[in-house]
Amino acid sequence: MQQNKKMKKADLENKIHKFIEAANVFDTKTVLDLFAANAVIDDVSVGEKFEHIAGVKKYFVNFFIGYHTLTKLVLFEHINANRIIARVDFTGDFGHETGGLDVSVNSDGLITHINAYLD
Repeated sequence: MQQNKKMKKADLENKIHKFIEAANVFDTKTVLDLFAANAVIDDVSVGEKFEHIAGVKKYFVNFFIGYHTLTKLVLFEHINANRIIARVDFTGDFGHETGGLDVSVNSDGLITHINAYLD
């Protein structure tokens, strides 16, 4: 029987830092390597869910690369051992927006779900 591993706060924060760093240089491979195969990104600001690695890639290419989006981390809010909310500033071809990334990870430390939103 496999135990459910809990991530340390620092490990969870590091996962978000890696995501933001890779996203800011439009490194699709590194971004995708951070996600579980069955991951979901639910972005209420675009009104769509992006499922599995193919959906994550579509989301990243369309909304990060396509809009030249740069993300700046503002702060973290720890929800539990496998969930964190990152408050962020987004800039790009669309201008400037603030919002959040509510991120859940599995016991392997891979991102399983992101609820993305704008303020």
